[in-house]
Amino acid sequence: LKLQFLYLIVAGARGGWGEAGAAGAPGGWGATPAGRSHTMNDEFNVDKLITQLYDDHKPLSESNVNAMCERARDVFSMEDNVHAVQAPVTVCGDVHGQLHDLIELFKIGGRPPDTNYLFMGDYVDRGYHSVETVSLLLLLKIRYRDRLTILRGNHESRQITQVYGFYDECMRKYGTVAVWCKFTELFDFMPLSAVVQNSIFCLHGGLSPALDSLDNIRMLERVQETPHEGPMCDLLWSDPHEDDKLGWGVSPRGAGFTFGPDITEQFNHNNGLTLVSRAHQLVMEGYNWCHGQKVVTIFSAPNYCYRCGNQAALMEVDEHMNKSFFQFDPAPVRGDGQDRFDKTPDYFL
Repeated sequence: LKLQFLYLIVAGARGGWGEAGAAGAPGGWGATPAGRSHTMNDEFNVDKLITQLYDDHKPLSESNVNAMCERARDVFSMEDNVHAVQAPVTVCGDVHGQLHDLIELFKIGGRPPDTNYLFMGDYVDRGYHSVETVSLLLLLKIRYRDRLTILRGNHESRQITQVYGFYDECMRKYGTVAVWCKFTELFDFMPLSAVVQNSIFCLHGGLSPALDSLDNIRMLERVQETPHEGPMCDLLWSDPHEDDKLGWGVSPRGAGFTFGPDITEQFNHNNGLTLVSRAHQLVMEGYNWCHGQKVVTIFSAPNYCYRCGNQAALMEVDEHMNKSFFQFDPAPVRGDGQDRFDKTPDYFL
């Protein structure tokens, strides 16, 4: 209810409700200002653009964003709701627009394609470089599609990005709603989950009372704005009970559920799994076990919002399915630090 009330506030502030009960962009879904084009151009060079983001930390041009999103959509469209991933792979949690810390993550874990990666959502909002962060990951996905898995998080949605920074960042950097529309249209195509070697179930949020098997998840229609409730919403919003209370509970987030170790045990048993790996929650050490080490939470944004003081972590799964965790701190500030800390977002934590 609290979340739906928030959506109503956003819808009223941004231009009303669109079709199917989803909060629309100002001017409607996918509205393109006069004189702007969504056509691709001859300048789109994936390797050059990856270098631009790694080395110069500069956002892509609008035409290159359009071309990138078109190509990424084609790649995501080929992937299942439960994307199969082979080990070895490095599993990462939220990065939330912290570009310099994402680059630091690649320094620690290895740069694609030398390392296979699985990211579990929340690439935008909160941090100051969401455009560059999600662009870098999308370009790497296009360039090394079999080396990088990118799942959808609860922040990859139209409603949430209008509240927590990504919409405003797109407007500030491009001066048009068209770029935000292009990104959020693409978010609808991202896979909802992945399974590593038929053993580790990876997703952003958690389990759902409406889904007791991976086959149920495979049958979901994912190409849509994240619903306010229902199984797709639960996968992106749910959390494990912190005190190991049994059964299902009402989520304090206002969306999804909380679930106990008995729910985890039954889901893993039904699907032949050994572990649920998820993100979605800030944990001060970067990772946290619960439910008798049947659930692990991974958070990969160090010093979240530039003020939480937490470490970040990534989980390496080797070819024998052995798991190792690597913790890291924020990337060192270079120069006067203005590129990194130009502004601290005043968003509610």
